Amino acid sequence: MIVDCALYSDGRRRHRLDDLRVAVREAEKEDGFVWIGLVEPTADEFDAIAEGFELPQLAIEDAIRAHQRPKLERYSGVTFAVVKPVHYVDHVEVVEVSELAIFLGERFVIVVRHGDTTIPAQVRAALEADPEMLLHGPPAVLHGILDRSVDQYLDVTAAIDEDLDEIEDQVFGDDPGHDHAERIYKLKREVQQFRRAVVPLVGPLTRLAEEEVPCIPAYARPYFRDVQDHALRAAELIEAADALLTNVLQADLAQVTVEQNRVTVQQNSDMRKISAWAAIALVPTAIAGLYGMNFDYLPAMHSPVGFWIVLAGIGAICVVLHRAFRRNSWL
Repeated sequence: MIVDCALYSDGRRRHRLDDLRVAVREAEKEDGFVWIGLVEPTADEFDAIAEGFELPQLAIEDAIRAHQRPKLERYSGVTFAVVKPVHYVDHVEVVEVSELAIFLGERFVIVVRHGDTTIPAQVRAALEADPEMLLHGPPAVLHGILDRSVDQYLDVTAAIDEDLDEIEDQVFGDDPGHDHAERIYKLKREVQQFRRAVVPLVGPLTRLAEEEVPCIPAYARPYFRDVQDHALRAAELIEAADALLTNVLQADLAQVTVEQNRVTVQQNSDMRKISAWAAIALVPTAIAGLYGMNFDYLPAMHSPVGFWIVLAGIGAICVVLHRAFRRNSWL
């Protein structure tokens, strides 16, 4: 359940904490803060931490349950934030979304992870290597997580743009009649899921950049404003990608419809030609079938020139039919 639990003071990691009941007291004693990382805890597993740090019950439920929208909530002495890091699996064009629930207090920061993301570990390693930033305590942790998450958003938008360029080349390239609707729709669905992780985060970042938030000092607002700018840019890129996917999907469907109409027209033309030649071929077949029945009383049956008369009649009828079909554009 607990990935790491350590005491930090004077910009350094002091030691790992095993007894959570005295964690806050040690942080106050050392003039530092406690940083706890958890992975998908159950309600029973979270009880000891909730009691020791006096966490708000509603926020605890959100942290354990997961599948929350990105948000920022203020309680008495505690700030609760939810952020959704993402990762783009390029070879299958899938946006994988994880979730981080963050409790921020004056002397502690608790990060609850759901899903597969390395951002908490990256932020911990980066801050432990930068004592000056670590001196800022829990706000530095929150900023680091938000900053890296938003940077991931921009990376994912860049990857999606590359796939969009590839789709555009396929739709408007050398094979315009091929149906790419399934791929476009799947990518559009992933972009929608991506949007649900990014767009709701803009509001909480705006509050962190402009309003007074518990446990966030005023001097930290410009740093959160920078993250907000990047999040706004990511949101705009997502909206543009979604709109472009909609247009490309419509263009692809239009091209497929045009190609289907062309094929239908060609098939109709081919059927007319086949029918016309079949009608012409029916004449000699029918006449030859009648004379092949060996009746004695048939026109020109016993005449020396009877064969040539019948042959000339067959030819004349076939020529008339051929000209009639040509005149009606069947041949």
